[in-house]
Amino acid sequence: MPPALEPPLPPHSSPLTPEQLNAAEPGAAEAALLTCCGSRLWARRLVAHRPYPDLEALLAASDEAAYDLPLADLAEALACEPLRPVLPRQGTYSAAHTALRAAHAAYESRFGHVFVICLDDVPPSQALDHLLAGIRARLANDPEEERVTAAEEMRKLARGRLTRLVHDLNSPYVPV
Repeated sequence: MPPALEPPLPPHSSPLTPEQLNAAEPGAAEAALLTCCGSRLWARRLVAHRPYPDLEALLAASDEAAYDLPLADLAEALACEPLRPVLPRQGTYSAAHTALRAAHAAYESRFGHVFVICLDDVPPSQALDHLLAGIRARLANDPEEERVTAAEEMRKLARGRLTRLVHDLNSPYVPV
């Protein structure tokens, strides 16, 4: 599947409650979960372990499903991530965005997939700096170390996306 150019969005307009996720047909539940992480194995594992009594149980199952994703399934999830981050342009310098594009290109050349980092706890005003520092630091990783780091970042991204899927939070979503 080609990488998404826009952040994945739930295929519905209202929040998906744990009860709705539990009651959904397997295909519909899997499609909703795939908006949070592009690994079909991860989504199928979550669908198979329903019902979830609450968000905490869903997040725990998500963590468990993400911790031991085989390399091919991690690659599938990474391939579904947007090619470039969606960052606010207000107050930022074009030089920083140029540096970010160059860093992304170097990262993708070195590791063969897009750079992912969870910025859920980073204030929007600091997102670009945090992103640049993260990508520059991780370029020094060896491929195995970076695979582990990317998998952990995917796990964190999935948690945040699941939380927003279930609660329809209005927190900024910055896929990178």
